[in-house]
Amino acid sequence: MSKKLLIRDLTLRDGQQSLFATRMTQAQIDRVLPLYREANFYAMEVWGGAVPDSIMRYLNENPWHRLEKIKEAIGEVSKLTALSRGRNLFGYNPYPDDVIDGFNRNAIKSGIGIMRIFDALNDTDNIGSTIKSVKENGGIADCAVCYTVDPYFSAIKRLKAILTAKPLQTHIFTDQYYLDKALKLQEMGADMISIKDMAGLIPPLRTGRLVRLLKKNLTIPLDFHTHCTPGYGLASTLMAIVNGADIVDTNIMSFSGGTAAASYEIIQLFCNRMGIDTGVNAEAVVKIDAILREIRLELAQYDQYSEFPREFNIVSDKLPKDIDELFELAIAYAKADKEEDLLNACSRIESYFNFPEPDEKVKEAEVPGGMYSNMLAQLKELKLEKLLPRTLELIPSVRMDAGCPPLVTPTSQIVGAQAVNCAIDESKGLPVYTTKSIQFVNLVKGVYGKTPVEVDPEFRFRIAGVREETAYDTKFYKRQENPVFHEYGEVKLAADEKEELLLELFPTVASSFLKQKVEQKYLDEIHRVEEAKRLKFEAEKQAYNELSPEEKQQRLLDGLYHYNWTSDEDDTLGHS
Repeated sequence: MSKKLLIRDLTLRDGQQSLFATRMTQAQIDRVLPLYREANFYAMEVWGGAVPDSIMRYLNENPWHRLEKIKEAIGEVSKLTALSRGRNLFGYNPYPDDVIDGFNRNAIKSGIGIMRIFDALNDTDNIGSTIKSVKENGGIADCAVCYTVDPYFSAIKRLKAILTAKPLQTHIFTDQYYLDKALKLQEMGADMISIKDMAGLIPPLRTGRLVRLLKKNLTIPLDFHTHCTPGYGLASTLMAIVNGADIVDTNIMSFSGGTAAASYEIIQLFCNRMGIDTGVNAEAVVKIDAILREIRLELAQYDQYSEFPREFNIVSDKLPKDIDELFELAIAYAKADKEEDLLNACSRIESYFNFPEPDEKVKEAEVPGGMYSNMLAQLKELKLEKLLPRTLELIPSVRMDAGCPPLVTPTSQIVGAQAVNCAIDESKGLPVYTTKSIQFVNLVKGVYGKTPVEVDPEFRFRIAGVREETAYDTKFYKRQENPVFHEYGEVKLAADEKEELLLELFPTVASSFLKQKVEQKYLDEIHRVEEAKRLKFEAEKQAYNELSPEEKQQRLLDGLYHYNWTSDEDDTLGHS
């Protein structure tokens, strides 16, 4: 009996978000859906993340309609999955339970089967209400533990800290840390656990160790998620499989590699050699990939890479002997925990398939690619690119000051932006933290939840004006207004609960999107009425033209006979 491995396909959400800024239109997605129904992936991530915001903002499309159309096409063949930031959903501040429940209820009703829930601080308190809501509404609660690394401090900085009697805290994100989080989430009702490495920073050996540890101690399925940005993605995914992960996340070839996840096709080739059954219809995937290559050409203006992966039909194409041998070697290296050899073998495999080279800057800095590029963009805009090295040096201390949050969205962006602010402050001769973002203040204050390390009360007072951790109280949450447009026939901006949720979660973008929808509906109604009048007139004209001369004369006489010759003015004659 063959071993089983389930595949979660990320192509239509994480894949296109990582590579093409979430610009796939509904029409493009519709082209691959019939084949996805044949492909038989265990799950398909299609929603959440940047999808709702981006498709309203850039494509003028309704996020709920996208989800519902995909569900209609896929049916029950694959479970549709979405990504949610727990109590924060898509924003920064926590939402009240009624908003959380409304979102999950409607998402599941519209087609979501699995809700992947994570918190940027790995604060399990921020996840509990979503687990409860998802399960009560019939969904599967996939709870993610966000992988991150300890801050790196130079030897000089560590020595200086010791000499000043302020030793730097180390060994924060240990294997035990992740196990404790996973066990807590299981206790809270999680149906599965995901090791979620959004930055691609988890190396193969650490992957194997964590997967073994979690599989030994958990009683629920384990999923592994990573990216290929710094060059670990493929090797770490293979290591997860070898060590017993139940599910792994992949993208179809043309939407994989680089800043995205590993290729399904390459993972399938590994599985074929290990006698592992994924249950995926590879022939359907080959057809999907052919269409995705066309779509990638259409998305060229958003594509950060100039070259495509090699075209390869995993059903019929044969690998060169030397590459084929690399697959066998990689499996052997993974089983033997030979990390360096495994990475070299996987790197050569990826090179053969023409995937992008690892991003060494991200690998060296140990920060997510998006965080790195955002800091660079921020400095470039100010013409201060020369401050990038100092900004990178400041990240560990800024992060530790803020309680050592994991470097995942959105805390990675908060820490990165603050490191830029501190570097600029220094360059002006000002004390660091002279310039502070409101998000950094809230992070230090405790608004977003508990940080992995306690924030120094004096630092919190310096930044936020309070010494005690101060959580956000949802009783102060103010719901978004849903105005009535009198000029468009007394209609509300948000017509139903789903639109109200869009307004609640994406106020600026949804307000503009929904207003356009209201205006368009009003204009469409005017057009419909005018068109109906025109068609009626044309029909009457046609009918009149078909009358005989005698019938036309009779119609004229009938009209004159029935015409009201007494006007309103005549009625008033003789009256003062």
